[in-house]
Amino acid sequence: MPSACLIPLLFLIVFLMAATERISGDPDALQDFCVADANSSVYMNGLACLNPNEASPKHFMTSALRTPGNTSANPFGVSLIAANTNNMPGLNTLGILMARIDMAVGGVVPPHIHPRATEILYVMEGNLSVGFVDSDTNKLFPHILEAGDVFVFPKGTLHFAQNIGEKPAITINALNSQNPGILNIPLATFASSPAVPEEVLAKSFAISSQEVEQIRKLLGGT
Repeated sequence: MPSACLIPLLFLIVFLMAATERISGDPDALQDFCVADANSSVYMNGLACLNPNEASPKHFMTSALRTPGNTSANPFGVSLIAANTNNMPGLNTLGILMARIDMAVGGVVPPHIHPRATEILYVMEGNLSVGFVDSDTNKLFPHILEAGDVFVFPKGTLHFAQNIGEKPAITINALNSQNPGILNIPLATFASSPAVPEEVLAKSFAISSQEVEQIRKLLGGT
């Protein structure tokens, strides 16, 4: 395990990201807090607020990240558990999200994009290969990380992570939006609903229609 003194540093970085207007992914709140009201039927940009008089300390904490995730539940060998407004309603309007990612040996967080947030990753355990692609030049910025290292993925860039060590890996990730969005490239491309036209995928990836169907089946598409 990396030194415990690094963990407070991570939290400091995360909260500075959330508090800095220039890099905030979400608009500023108009009050100190807005605990999400899970029972509200109001549809809005974000979540409706609970009456402040009904707010309590339990709305501002979660134990969701204590428990390791199931890395065998998907073909990628990874598990993501988020601290978000579903289990921590006090995060509503604060412009921040945190997640724990568990990665089996050889597990991969597939290339994906967060359209509304920058992401910072802290390696708690393991050795990772990570990288992002510059949208202007398609240049890859790769790096090898070990326990205690921190890496940042700029907002909207295609990025990935892979466990290249001999033991399972754990990362803590923070994003400067309560709803950063995620486009998982393999799933969005081959397992969308309705499906992207077969001829579009075949021509885009220079593969045959049969190969398109094979990939779709492997990823759970139709």
